[in-house]
Amino acid sequence: MAKGDPGVTTRGRRAAPSSKRAATAGDPELVQLLTPEGERIESAIGPDGTEYRADFTDEEYRGLYRDLVLVRKLDAEATALQRQGELGLWASLLGQEAAQVGSGRALRTQDMAFPTYREHGVLYCRGIDPIMPLGLFRGVDQGGWDPNEFKFNMYTIVIGAQTLHATGYAMGVAMDGKTGSDDGEAVIAYFGDGATSQGDVNESFVWASVFNAPLVFFCQNNQYAISEPLERQTRVPLYQRAGGFGFPGVRVDGNDVLASYAVTRHALDNARHGQGPSLIEAYTYRMGAHTTSDDPTRYRIASEVEAWQAKDPIARMKAFLTRQQIADESFFAEVDEQARAESVHLRERVLNMPNPEPVSMFDHVYPNGSPELDEQRAQFAKYMESFEGSAH
Repeated sequence: MAKGDPGVTTRGRRAAPSSKRAATAGDPELVQLLTPEGERIESAIGPDGTEYRADFTDEEYRGLYRDLVLVRKLDAEATALQRQGELGLWASLLGQEAAQVGSGRALRTQDMAFPTYREHGVLYCRGIDPIMPLGLFRGVDQGGWDPNEFKFNMYTIVIGAQTLHATGYAMGVAMDGKTGSDDGEAVIAYFGDGATSQGDVNESFVWASVFNAPLVFFCQNNQYAISEPLERQTRVPLYQRAGGFGFPGVRVDGNDVLASYAVTRHALDNARHGQGPSLIEAYTYRMGAHTTSDDPTRYRIASEVEAWQAKDPIARMKAFLTRQQIADESFFAEVDEQARAESVHLRERVLNMPNPEPVSMFDHVYPNGSPELDEQRAQFAKYMESFEGSAH
């Protein structure tokens, strides 16, 4: 699957016999098309009877695997850079690659995405240079991509705020008459399970519903809102909350890149055809810390992490490719080498980032400046000059 074309959908040639996945005791009801062992399921039925399937050519299957590996390696490099003092902070996506790559590839070119601060995989799928968020967390810029060019908004640190932005944007899409056809536009808003407890998210649900906004709410339920487990946030599965606001919800195996793609593509297509909002709960797990300032060993046990490691999204995709003889060891080695080379290049570019002049913080506050801003700039410049020639 080409990096710059997230809108590919084809019929595959190697699908297994059809089966419908039912929930078992202790296992959440979810849409799954690829088991943790790498067994392919031809189709799955959602809670409203929708049949989901995502079949690709062999090359596209290999492309999804490549995306997963590259995204994880680049994320690991960013974590290492933070640990070495080169970034101020980093929010790792480790364990959530399938939810992000699957949903990111489901977006069509005209669709708009509103991320949190962890959607590095979606950013990659939208064709944005992975150096961009590292500049933000290194403190040398504000995150330099153009949201209009890439149809991917800036990272949002305030929990849940981006859902309001996405709702307003989606209402504008509908008011501009850009829905109702295959070429229509759709919007997706990413957030975590903890954000569902925020007023912003619930207000977004209300507005998106009553105005029939072409919006997909994509919740990455990684089981923890920093240190608070899911059972401290809700008494029912998160996807069921959608019913109370008047739109459909579905839970997908967030460690299954194929199911994540299929469910997201279906929801986006419904939105672009004017069928309103929906909620996707991608049931996944945050394998690492919430951010590099967090210590997850203080609130979760090792056996829980080990259980989720058995559901690793990359391992199951590799098992599928091997089982179906779509890829061999030479392909996996080539992908690993590409990931290593790209991560080394990313590190070099981060270390070579120039430090901005402190006074430049005033440059883009207002498009036309202001007398008050000019006065503040002059005072700050004078303050900085007072250090010249000193040991400080």
